[in-house]
Amino acid sequence: MGAATWLLLAAAALFALGAWLYNRLVADRNQARQGYADIDVQLKRRADLVPQLVEAVRGYAAYEKALLTTVTELRAQAQRAEPAAERFGAERALGRQLKQLVLLQENYPQLKADANFRDLSAKLVEVEDALQYARRFYNGAVKQYLTRLQSFPDLLVARLFGFAPMPFFETDERDAVKVDL
Repeated sequence: MGAATWLLLAAAALFALGAWLYNRLVADRNQARQGYADIDVQLKRRADLVPQLVEAVRGYAAYEKALLTTVTELRAQAQRAEPAAERFGAERALGRQLKQLVLLQENYPQLKADANFRDLSAKLVEVEDALQYARRFYNGAVKQYLTRLQSFPDLLVARLFGFAPMPFFETDERDAVKVDL
């Protein structure tokens, strides 16, 4: 074999390696995007519950107007937030306030006895559980994707083709909130 043949084989091998690395990065990015879409579904389900919860509480907890207003504003802010990192921050704040809203039942026994509020609270717990699972899946996919973006030789292909990092959806909650339904 001549030098030209070896050069052609080396170029073909280099191209094949580059294509394999590129396709692996695309697959990881798509998996992270799928995880984000799953989170988006759960966040929309939660957002749909907010007006119903606010109305259920409003009738019993008239003195909690500031909390109700905050929850409503945070819902609107979360729905408007565009970059993922900004949206995740708004959703974390909304989640904290929703927990406060559900905990109002401790101060208002008649609210705790309301069947509609209990049903909505149960649905919220269900959505939060699904959201936690979706968040774990997404964060795992983002971790794998970011690891590839920072690892050699993947980082060469990633930089060449403009693959951008994606944010984690972190939670600032460490303690479980106990809710009696």
